[in-house]
Amino acid sequence: METLLQFLVLLGLGYFFGRRAESRHYKRIRQREQKYRELLVMPEKSPPIQYAQHKSALVSGNVVVSVDYFKKIAAGLRSIFGGRVSAYESLLDRARREAILRLQEDAHQKGADAVYNLKFETSRISQNAAQGIGSVEVLAYGTALIPTPAPAFN
Repeated sequence: METLLQFLVLLGLGYFFGRRAESRHYKRIRQREQKYRELLVMPEKSPPIQYAQHKSALVSGNVVVSVDYFKKIAAGLRSIFGGRVSAYESLLDRARREAILRLQEDAHQKGADAVYNLKFETSRISQNAAQGIGSVEVLAYGTALIPTPAPAFN
């Protein structure tokens, strides 16, 4: 009985602190997304014609997000019954958005107007194969379009 109580207390603490950390991360993400709202990110393979005179450079953003204890338990229960694993969906959403923000920061530092050909790579980082996912890594990359100075006419 005592072990069950300890498990439930740990589960409750994991849920509370995990939700709190997730909520704080989403708040920071929304603030940073406002900052880079003007930097266009497109999945198209070819840049629009208005960017024909721009230089290009590879930009990327990478993030590793750890799975909290509650999400592991919730996903384990969901795997018994089947269906969507919403605990992991929010984890992947935060990871993708964070990776895009880091890509935009890289593009901004290079003076880019836009990024095209946005791609994602996602991988799981497992501490032990029997335990499932330990963390998830998301890499966002694309081609930054950097304006070239207009030629000076004399």
